[in-house]
Amino acid sequence: MKTFNNKIALNLDRDAEVLVKGSIAPIEYTQYNFHVEWNELANFRVDEPEKQYSASIFCDFLPKEAVSVGTPWEIEHTGALELLKQLQPSPSLGMRAELPYHKTESQGLWACLRACDDEFADIVFRIHAQFALKDGWFTPSQFTGHLVIDRIKRAVASFHMYVPKTTINFGAKWKIDPDEEGHITDSGFCPQMELRAGIEDVVQNIEFTDSITQEEVEHKLSLCFYKSQQINWVSLEKALKMAPAQQKPIHAISIDGPLLDESC
Repeated sequence: MKTFNNKIALNLDRDAEVLVKGSIAPIEYTQYNFHVEWNELANFRVDEPEKQYSASIFCDFLPKEAVSVGTPWEIEHTGALELLKQLQPSPSLGMRAELPYHKTESQGLWACLRACDDEFADIVFRIHAQFALKDGWFTPSQFTGHLVIDRIKRAVASFHMYVPKTTINFGAKWKIDPDEEGHITDSGFCPQMELRAGIEDVVQNIEFTDSITQEEVEHKLSLCFYKSQQINWVSLEKALKMAPAQQKPIHAISIDGPLLDESC
């Protein structure tokens, strides 16, 4: 495995201005039709399509000390919360746990330096958040994305924060009857929930001096949230071949939801 010893400091001109555009497309699908029967989901739209920010907001995504490629760090909450409010006015970074067995290890905000050279630095991040609605909660599977820093200009070259387009990419809790305890849960698919700034695909054709792949950085970030990702998972077919050769028992697990995000 390649290691990177070259550490760099990442800085921004805090007084610069950054225009951020937000989008939320209509929800296409929910398992129990919440997106039709629940008005808040039926009309779930971006709160502010455009908003001007000071670059200091994005300083909260940067490490406090010099880092090398492949090094994760925690993101400060303030900047991320302000950005999330552009999508919906009541975000929360503390994941709501109503049941004692609900996993709480998924809370947090993490970033990692994926690539750098003398001109640009590509930071990949992952944020878990949810939004309070009048009659319930909306929980995206995750927010991920890139923050690309122009190191020479000390400016945001590109920013993209979004909910991935997986088959199911959010969970929802609806308190249908205000006189009854608890919520009814559902999950579904929203084709677009994102914030964008700067130039799209600015790093696409750059040959960085130091870099790791997108898959590698995503795995590093998932380890920051889920202990289950420390397990070397294999398919049942592969396990059936490996077990006799290694003289080991097979531990098979069947689940009805994802281990890698908060979609349900």
